[in-house]
Amino acid sequence: MNQKLLAEFIGTAMLLIGVVGSGIMAENLSGGNDGIALLANAIATGAMLYVLITTLGPVSGAHFNPAVTLAFALRREHPPAQILPYVVVQIIGGILGVWFTHIMFDLPILQTSTHTRTGLPLWSSEIFATFGLLFVIFGGIKHKPDTVPTLVALYITGAYWFTSSTSFANPAVTIARSLSDTFAGIYPAHMPMFIVMQLIGVAAASLILPHLFKDQT
Repeated sequence: MNQKLLAEFIGTAMLLIGVVGSGIMAENLSGGNDGIALLANAIATGAMLYVLITTLGPVSGAHFNPAVTLAFALRREHPPAQILPYVVVQIIGGILGVWFTHIMFDLPILQTSTHTRTGLPLWSSEIFATFGLLFVIFGGIKHKPDTVPTLVALYITGAYWFTSSTSFANPAVTIARSLSDTFAGIYPAHMPMFIVMQLIGVAAASLILPHLFKDQT
């Protein structure tokens, strides 16, 4: 495995450990208060994203997300031949991250989620969540590249709260979270529509953002 693919594999695995692990810990310690659990989950996820993007961005671009990889490819900033390898290692890394988290918390390694997440409000939320993520990434790259780790971390931390879906915005994360019957999980039958909505978000971003962030004449 080359350096870039290894970075995407490890980064996505660590991202899912952050998402699912903090969800489990938050649920265990919040005494049934979902608001406190979500706050803890959001903060931990944002913190992990900042660390991962800062450390692995120079290696692979720190996508950790098939939607981000596809968006860069549509901008001709990612080689088409590298789309599938990136996506494959992101998905595998995410799944293994979830399984390792289950080991850490003494849970059955193999499980599927029973957490229902479906309906138009959540679907529309995933379109916006994915569009917003790409808005932050490409806007940051355009105007202040060194702030991208902070911008993405802050966006996802906030989007846990201002989107009804809690901002999955990532097909690899969505797949991996369907394999955990914990706070962060999603029922597997509801996973495909989330991914479809995320891809619609990519399409919208690819149409709109080049005009928004083009050089002014």
